[in-house]
This record gives sequence, structure tokens and C-alpha cells, in this order.
Amino acid sequence: MGRGYRDLEVWRRAKDLAVGIYKNTGTGKMARDHGLRDQLQRSSVSVVSNIAEGDGRESNKESIRFFYISMGSLAELETQLQIAFEIGFIQESIYREVQKDCDAVGKMIRSLINYRKKKDN
Repeated sequence: MGRGYRDLEVWRRAKDLAVGIYKNTGTGKMARDHGLRDQLQRSSVSVVSNIAEGDGRESNKESIRFFYISMGSLAELETQLQIAFEIGFIQESIYREVQKDCDAVGKMIRSLINYRKKKDN
């Protein structure tokens, strides 16, 4: 028997992204800026949570709606990440690595949306 959303590679990658955000925002300057740190953490958790919620929905239409919400949260995360980098709260190497992870997760979510759209027709 499958494990639902936990079987999705996109969910695993998004979860790892959120865990990485928590680890990278728990130290240094970022740890002292509660506002930006909390926003980064919340948006990263929202990405993975909406993938899980979407996968648990009864219809593809409902699922797709949550996957789009996840994409919106990913855009928030990328924006906050850019700000954190530009104000010197995170190192360039970390910024580039996390941005690469965001790009990969975004592509996977888009693929999942397209797959569900085709399945719905």
C-alpha cells in the first residue's frame, strides 16, 4: 500500500528544502531577525504542506488548486531568500544552493500540475 504524498519525490524534495531553510536560518544574523527568519520558515513549510494537502484531496481539480498555492509559497520563499541574500544575512553559496533547490521543486510541482490536468481530462 502506498504512502500517498510521502511517495511523491516532489514532496520529499520540498520537505528537504524546508528542513534546510530551518537549519540555515537558525544561526548568525538570520537568527536575530525574527521577521524575515519566520517568513522564510513559514513559506518553506507552506510549499511542502500544500503539496501534501493537494495530494490528499478527492478530485484533481482540488489537488491542482493546492499545488498552485504551493507554487505561490515557493515564489514567496524565493523572494524572501533574495532579500536575505541582498542584505547580507546569508552567504552567496547558501543562496545559490537553496535557489537551485527552489528551481528543482518548482519544476517538479509544475510537472505534477500538468500530470493531474491530463489525468482529469
